[in-house]
Amino acid sequence: MNRRAFLKQGAVALVAFGAAPRFLVRAASAAPADRRRVLVAIFQRGAADGLNIVIPFGDPGYARGRPRIGIAAPSDAGGERALDLDGFFGLHPSLAPLQPLFASRELACVHAVGSPDATRSHFDAQDFMEAGTPGMKSTADGWLNRCLQHARAPADASVFRGVALTPLLPRSLQGPATALALPSLDAFELRGPASDVHRGFESLYRQAVQDFLGGTGQATFDAVKRLRSARAAVRPPEHGAVYPRGRFGDVLRQTAQLVKADVGLEVAFVETGGWDHHVAEGGARGQLATRLEEFGQGLAAFRQDLGPRWAEVVVLTMTEFGRTVRENGSGGTDHGHAGAMLVLGGAVRGGKVYGRWPGLAPEQLFEGRDLALTTDFRDLFAEIAVRHLGLDWRSVPLFPGYRIRPEAFPGVLPPVV
Repeated sequence: MNRRAFLKQGAVALVAFGAAPRFLVRAASAAPADRRRVLVAIFQRGAADGLNIVIPFGDPGYARGRPRIGIAAPSDAGGERALDLDGFFGLHPSLAPLQPLFASRELACVHAVGSPDATRSHFDAQDFMEAGTPGMKSTADGWLNRCLQHARAPADASVFRGVALTPLLPRSLQGPATALALPSLDAFELRGPASDVHRGFESLYRQAVQDFLGGTGQATFDAVKRLRSARAAVRPPEHGAVYPRGRFGDVLRQTAQLVKADVGLEVAFVETGGWDHHVAEGGARGQLATRLEEFGQGLAAFRQDLGPRWAEVVVLTMTEFGRTVRENGSGGTDHGHAGAMLVLGGAVRGGKVYGRWPGLAPEQLFEGRDLALTTDFRDLFAEIAVRHLGLDWRSVPLFPGYRIRPEAFPGVLPPVV
């Protein structure tokens, strides 16, 4: 057994019980002193309906294709309506907590974005997006792990550079760079498939320090001991932030704790499910609206909680593909092609919907049914990696087989001077 099988493939996870660890308040001594920029990647698993999240009410094809689940334009009389963004696009009314962030230019939307691979398989599309290689299943590592591999890490880089608030390490963080799966920050123990997992973990990492990991194995082992032994409450959310109840609010609250604890976090990964609405999706009310209410409240609370630290953070939301333009006979939508993603942060060039709009007329649809793709997700991801995390686009192979071109960036972040 090697270190990747033991940690990165999920054989060992850090699992939580009880009160949060003291190291998050005091910041562990092994953590770097300098604050680094943080990317928080949120995966909406199940293919979120971008057309009912960032609503193109100005396109006649939208209302025509969705007579039951379409959201009324802001100018329509009666009922709950889209929240106007720019006279053409609007937010779903359940995302009202995000409208002030758009107005203050801390939220940008990117529409008609996604993968050039046309698969409608959830499994394949998620794998392609997390690996950053559409249509290629043989890629060994994930795009977020490659960000960590090539970012300018300090000499005393923390083992908490990459953290997923998930039971197992996601595809996007798997690879040579150290990354941890932390299902919760309440308290910790090691969990594995064998009864001697604790002894095996310690032995494996201690032996590997010099000959394989160059010191990071011992640091990880020490971090696990610190996480397991700590038993003290962290400070509650700050600046009046109130997170929604449930798993999504909990992991965003804990991500904010990691950011504020200065433990060397650079990339955090969060996932949220329940976005595959083939039946009874609903319009202004219904299944999607309920998911979006929690989503919007969580993101708004995260921004509020971070306070001045918000300037160092970029939040990227992603989903494997969009939904069909036309609603189906069951009041839902089926697997589509392009969709919508959100980018939030203190340095984001917000207050705008980015991406060339392809139109929803029948002749403009992809394969006669879906929103056509005009922005490759790799161009958006690369812009964040280059302009926020500081990767060198000229030399970093962030997406194997794909050439990074700054002129193709959507423009959600200011150019690096």
